Amino acid sequence: MARTLLFNKPFNVLSQFTDRGNDGSDRQTLSDFISVPDVYAAGRLDRDSEGLLILTSDGKLQNRIASPKFKLPKTYWVQVEGVPDEGALDQLRKGVRLKDGMTLPAVAKSIAEPEALWPRDPPIRVRKSVPDSWLELTISEGRNRQVRRMTAAIGYPTLRLIRYAIGDWSIDGIPPASFRDV
Repeated sequence: MARTLLFNKPFNVLSQFTDRGNDGSDRQTLSDFISVPDVYAAGRLDRDSEGLLILTSDGKLQNRIASPKFKLPKTYWVQVEGVPDEGALDQLRKGVRLKDGMTLPAVAKSIAEPEALWPRDPPIRVRKSVPDSWLELTISEGRNRQVRRMTAAIGYPTLRLIRYAIGDWSIDGIPPASFRDV
């Protein structure tokens, strides 16, 4: 029987079960949190990003989630340096030119700090002279570090990145470092 898990990945955790790094560091991996056999991450979430990571033993589902051809929407809560105006948000909505080409249009809006937000360990670095704000950004492609590159391209660097949802799945009710079977 296939299993699918929704995992709220903490900051500084690799999206794989083993650390293949040869630098001798002791980095946390999925195996520090999940002991369910034969499930694999459907897609990736960078070590310095948090939030929803789907793991499954169903190869077809894994492909549907991870494959760019299906363009499954992914929603992120993004804390940025500065306060983007409507013009900056419109750039995200129209697509942003990155070094590897134009992005597809995103759904972008300013939001209040999410109510369900947990403290990050370690906390982000804040500058007293520069305000920060939150965006909700939904994209339907998955280029390397895409959200971070998009916010930087419009002049608002990402300070904290949390994947809130993939398609209809979300981290609602799943504390950090925890998972739920679906």
